[in-house]
Amino acid sequence: MENNSHRTYRGKLKAIIFDWAGTTLDYGCLAPTIAVMNLFEQEGVKITIEEARKPMGAYKKDHIRQILNMPSVRSRWQQKYGKPPLEQDVERMFNNFIPVQTECLPKYADLIPGTLETVSNCRMRGMKIGSTTGYTQSMMAVLLAEANRRGYSPDTTVCSDQVRAGRPEPWMCYQNAINLGLYPMEAFVKVDDTPTGIAEGLNAGMWTIGVAKTGNEVGLSRAEIEKLSQNDLQEKLEKAYQRLYQAGAHYVVDGIWDIPKIIDQIQEKLKLGEKP
Repeated sequence: MENNSHRTYRGKLKAIIFDWAGTTLDYGCLAPTIAVMNLFEQEGVKITIEEARKPMGAYKKDHIRQILNMPSVRSRWQQKYGKPPLEQDVERMFNNFIPVQTECLPKYADLIPGTLETVSNCRMRGMKIGSTTGYTQSMMAVLLAEANRRGYSPDTTVCSDQVRAGRPEPWMCYQNAINLGLYPMEAFVKVDDTPTGIAEGLNAGMWTIGVAKTGNEVGLSRAEIEKLSQNDLQEKLEKAYQRLYQAGAHYVVDGIWDIPKIIDQIQEKLKLGEKP
């Protein structure tokens, strides 16, 4: 006999899974962008900031591989070396990238305004705080220490090199759930500033919130944003909102400070039996 029964979760949200650069700290997602651009400059093949940012959110080895696979970058590489980039180049560059990125991290570890307040609000609701990242464990050891000094300490952090594959696959989100001992996945919220991070949350069956103003899609520091005209800022924000919604985000906000009101909306949807 076929079983068509299903259960509907109508309870409270149990956890929120934050990204790092561009979401909770490093306004503008600058540290990984600068490190990747410096890495390619060391190779004698300069890349644009747009090329550096396009794969943002991916495991850093995948990030390097995706840039090397861009036709524009492959062409420059071919001109420089007389042959296309190979997998051995990816491995070598990734090994060289680790110290470059690690050295850069403390310079861009300031928390984004509203991070501590939003985390506190989530904790008051009884929610646990998790996180996922494209950084490796060695990189995150540095960043976690810096964040802790600034008052931010998630209950669990999972790195791309701790699971079988990084974003957009869902394994880091699932490992967060295992570490926290919580389920079902519709009781989780994933917050990220990149399309691949939104895809990670969707693939894990979570509610997703995109972060536009402080993240990779706008890609400017707080000081740089304050220098923009209102029209220029609005144009950049509209494009960022569009890209994150196109990635499938259930909601998009300017920054982490807007998260509590979205949590209220998601909670109402859960009460009605809606799923991500």
